[in-house]
Amino acid sequence: VHMIETMSRLRRISKELVQKLGREPTMEETAAAADVSLEETQRVLKISRHPVSLDRPVGEGEDSYFGDFIEDNRGDNPVSAAAQEMLKDKIDHVLKTLTYREREIIKLRYGLGDGYTYTLEEVGRIFRVTRERVRQIEAKAVRKLQHPVRSHQLKGFLDRLTAGAPN
Repeated sequence: VHMIETMSRLRRISKELVQKLGREPTMEETAAAADVSLEETQRVLKISRHPVSLDRPVGEGEDSYFGDFIEDNRGDNPVSAAAQEMLKDKIDHVLKTLTYREREIIKLRYGLGDGYTYTLEEVGRIFRVTRERVRQIEAKAVRKLQHPVRSHQLKGFLDRLTAGAPN
């Protein structure tokens, strides 16, 4: 349960050290700044793979950034963006009906937080349980989400998705 908080804290401290040092910090520097053992820092950072910032400078000067080289293929469609936001809110509302552990396992397994889908083993390490236990909790949570009381809240979105799907 505290693993997610530790991941976030280590990421934040690492970013602060990059600002302070002007380079990526070593594991030892991050561990010392976070007041966490080197072994724990290595374990947590191995589990959490964080994305590269689009604001990260590229090359010698500070005049070009990583994000400058990434093409944005998304069309600015406000209707689609609003529908996405509404769907996200509905999913969050439905997930809040689960226990904390069930909710976090579903988010990690399906990439609902950071877009990265964690394996059973990775989630097991985060919660300090076996892969089998993670699978059991996930299965129970999915059964709860499939219950009509919860699933009817997403019905309108699912109907639109299946109507536009090829036969």
